Amino acid sequence: MAFGAATPTPAREPLVALRHVSKSYRAGTYALRDVSFEVGKGELVFLTGASGAGKTTLLRMLFAGERPSTGEVRVLGHDVARLRRRTIPALRRRVGVVFQDFELLPRMNVEENVRLALDVRGVPGREARARVFSALKQVGLHQWRHQDPRSLSGGEQQRVAIARALVGEPSLLLADEPTGNLDPALTIEIMDLIASVAARGTAVIVATHDLALVGRHGRRTLRLDAGRLAGDAALERVSV
Repeated sequence: MAFGAATPTPAREPLVALRHVSKSYRAGTYALRDVSFEVGKGELVFLTGASGAGKTTLLRMLFAGERPSTGEVRVLGHDVARLRRRTIPALRRRVGVVFQDFELLPRMNVEENVRLALDVRGVPGREARARVFSALKQVGLHQWRHQDPRSLSGGEQQRVAIARALVGEPSLLLADEPTGNLDPALTIEIMDLIASVAARGTAVIVATHDLALVGRHGRRTLRLDAGRLAGDAALERVSV
């Protein structure tokens, strides 16, 4: 290298990388087939496709709930297929997951539901309380932290679920049909909140069948069709 020449900057490893991934539950039947893509820090990516296209199977691979039959799944620098069972919890502590059905525990108040993610990690009480308050403030629900989650609206319950996913300060957030049970106004509210999480540097993958929602945000979209990656494109934002 010539004197004074710049030293090449090493390429940053993507937070998520799938390389020729297939998943078969029985011979000749594939949930995913030869899927390859990467997702980087701060990216918001939509995952679309009809029911049975493979969206949920793909998301489950990203938090080590499934292993590929063939190919490589790398999440936060780890090869999911090579993870030992005892090391999976360490990966999951860096991955937040939001489900369609909220999955809040009715015998716990809002604060306790969010704090549960920290209690299982042994985070000290004072630190846990501060982090829960911060997460609930981020979703605009800190004033309802002592409420029974069943007394909240559907949109508020989903925001609690998002706070629970964020309280561990994840590098990757996965959302599986997070607005499927919400009306259009609440759908926009929740997706704007999720988009703000990506803007702060967290990689976000949202599985949805709501193409109007995808068009509104105009972000990169991965389209699955019968387990194959049929499209990977940045869609134009639709004015609403």
